Amino acid sequence: QVQLVDSGGDLVQAGGSLRLSCAASRSSFIFDRMGWYRQAPGKQRELVAVATSGGSTNYADPVKGRFTISRDNAKNTVNLQMDSLEAEDAAGYYCNGLRLVGTAQGIKEYDYWGQGTQVTVSS
Repeated sequence: QVQLVDSGGDLVQAGGSLRLSCAASRSSFIFDRMGWYRQAPGKQRELVAVATSGGSTNYADPVKGRFTISRDNAKNTVNLQMDSLEAEDAAGYYCNGLRLVGTAQGIKEYDYWGQGTQVTVSS
């Protein structure tokens, strides 16, 4: 098994920056995709940014141009640089690792989650 440990959340003023970090407990456990999701009170968890093992990235529209995801396959880490933070960015941020496994019935998805780190933005 593998665990994801995420960190970096803090209280920041609107317009400020934060850097979230996530590390897998086993560097040899390669995820097909790693990324970040967030969940604000009363809302569903939503994708923020993801990066595949091949280097492709995808961002949610609200964070495009402000957030940057970076992944180190060798260290099995993923970071999220968040700039120009807005009040709407305040949420619990969760690291995610996705592993795809081929089975006789097709591809099975295994999701792994960090414990979450809180981002608070003051206006």
